[in-house]
Amino acid sequence: MSRSRWRGARQGALLVIGALLPLGAAAQARLDPVRARAIDSLLARAVDSAEIAGAVGLVLIDGRVAYERAVGWSDREARRPMTADALFRIASQTKALTSVAIVQLIEAGRIGLDDPVSRWIPSYARVMVASRSDTGRVLTPAARAITIRMLLTHTAGISYGTDELVAPLYAAQGFGPTAGFGWYFADKREPVCTSIDRLATLAIVAQPGERFVYGYNTDILGCVVERASGLSLDEYLRRKITGPLGMRDTWFYVPSAQRARLTTVYAKTGGSLARAVDGPRGQGDYVDGPRVNFSGGAGLVSTARDYARFLQAMLQDGQLGSVRILSRNGARLLHTNLVGTRYDAAGGMGFGAAFETTERFGAQGLLNERSYGWGGAYGSWYRVDPSTKTVMVFMQQTFGSGGDVRGRFGQVVQAAMIAPTAR
Repeated sequence: MSRSRWRGARQGALLVIGALLPLGAAAQARLDPVRARAIDSLLARAVDSAEIAGAVGLVLIDGRVAYERAVGWSDREARRPMTADALFRIASQTKALTSVAIVQLIEAGRIGLDDPVSRWIPSYARVMVASRSDTGRVLTPAARAITIRMLLTHTAGISYGTDELVAPLYAAQGFGPTAGFGWYFADKREPVCTSIDRLATLAIVAQPGERFVYGYNTDILGCVVERASGLSLDEYLRRKITGPLGMRDTWFYVPSAQRARLTTVYAKTGGSLARAVDGPRGQGDYVDGPRVNFSGGAGLVSTARDYARFLQAMLQDGQLGSVRILSRNGARLLHTNLVGTRYDAAGGMGFGAAFETTERFGAQGLLNERSYGWGGAYGSWYRVDPSTKTVMVFMQQTFGSGGDVRGRFGQVVQAAMIAPTAR
């Protein structure tokens, strides 16, 4: 694409997104237009080298679009180009919305941060912990109750059940190795709380509260949302988060009329990029499937633009335009390190009620301290930087490849940033 055509594409994006996102005062930070070419080069190289099939990169500064680019293919075999409004399986990026729902319910007095989860899911009143011994696996009772706080911060001791110690137990109940890469619920023909009641019978891998263990924690919280609110997780998010924020392209399951917008999943096979298989380890059941199980940990489909709206609300302490979905303190809870050094023994990184946090500059290369974010299993990534009022979103769909591209995306964006001028 020529520079003149690219300039026109950026202006078009500004018109579209500017109409959707609230415009603040003149941005104090900005992207250097010369250094920002490195973002273009990074994405082009990733597509040309078949590291990824396609991607969308989006950067907002102070609520305005500073960069938007769709590159490569949404479906390489069908020669369907990637577009800025393409739909992506966002996997663990779902967790942040479910965590917001939990904090909303805390603010409403429906649940308490340190409530035992067994108040809402009684089967979690009796939890067993698996450990290794000379004779194999040993199960002992949990020393303390699993709480809402522990689930938000992934310190409950609950894994995805793919580790060798418990994998056979989880596989027998349709979790762990038999659930895609552990986190997949979209093929289940039962409501999520039915799944979670069954999950509660399986041993966890660490004593509650002792260490950070990434796993089914937020799916359990999705069931808590349903039982505390009386709504399905799908309806709750639509009423309380995605609807109010104008996220019109965020769903658990793609409407049939929008199926052509859903990007194709690719995987590295024998060193080359190939279309992933159907089912939990590939394309998934997000269009044609049971459509009844709402995974609070990894179930949503969205666009870069929609997810940027959500992150802009987080950046603005729970508010987007005239819509407030959280109090200022509720929003702070999401990106304040609540786990000390249990997430990162060196202390450079932390974890809040929803987001990974950067506690010290240099812990994540060029990313600023106090920035926060996460990513998804299909290779997506995002970061919010309060110091420059920046939201960064990178969307792509690749198993086994592309993870390095998303990390480098954040670095080159940060390198192109001209920081606010001190006054």
